[in-house]
Amino acid sequence: MDGDFVDLDWLRGGKGRLVILSHGLEGSSEAVYIRKVARVLLARGWDVMAWSYRGCGGEVNRLKRSYHSGESDDLRQVVAHAAGGYDGVALVGFSLGGNISLKYLGEAEPHSKVKAAVAISAPVDLAASARVLDQRRGNRIYLKRFLKSLIAKIEAKALKFPGEFDTLGLRDIRSFQEFDDRYTAPLHGFADAAEYWAKSSSLQFLHKIKVPTLLVNARNDPFLSDESFPVEVAEGSRWLHLEAPASGGHVGFVDRRVGTRWMGQRVVEFFWAADFGQESSMD
Repeated sequence: MDGDFVDLDWLRGGKGRLVILSHGLEGSSEAVYIRKVARVLLARGWDVMAWSYRGCGGEVNRLKRSYHSGESDDLRQVVAHAAGGYDGVALVGFSLGGNISLKYLGEAEPHSKVKAAVAISAPVDLAASARVLDQRRGNRIYLKRFLKSLIAKIEAKALKFPGEFDTLGLRDIRSFQEFDDRYTAPLHGFADAAEYWAKSSSLQFLHKIKVPTLLVNARNDPFLSDESFPVEVAEGSRWLHLEAPASGGHVGFVDRRVGTRWMGQRVVEFFWAADFGQESSMD
């Protein structure tokens, strides 16, 4: 990489196929949804690798910069590193990780071993989703939780790089607009939040995807707006498939009608349909 690091956690069964899992905002490879889907995939005949982004593995990363919602270059390096020794690779991205995975697939030709992908609860239009999180009253608890974690990381970076972070009023930030304008954008080479969101959104790249890809976004997902349901793009593509169940919420699909077990099974079924792997007995 560029002198920094990410963390890779593996589940190996000696298979010739690998699935790479990418987590959501302020998550890690230890997230509940990552662990549950990983277990299903391992039992059904895939090796699994889940990675934690820069600064998400329990240790402050080395550089001033961190990860962000469109950091597909890191995923590109992870895929290149992990693909050796496997006949095929597939991607599964959750929330922010879904946007990163879709952007990776569409912005440039992916690694030749990448055969299929699934994105779950992916905010493919980052500006629209930021507005939803900032403005929708029902999301205030989530907004507060995300900002608390992000602010703590900036405070840790300020200690690591004395004099290089302006933390005055940091704890007064109350929106993603403020946080991304002040920190995310300039740390990663963007002029402001608007440019960061525009350049990092996968929506503009979806029509260029050329491997079998499934996007599953629930209609009652509190983090998503209409822009994250690209019906026309999917209808015009032979590669991108959109499913929009009425219920399921964000990532967990915790509704009793579409439980977390359903999420892992849907990933498996799509990979089988894409001729990536075959059914094997459950443990």
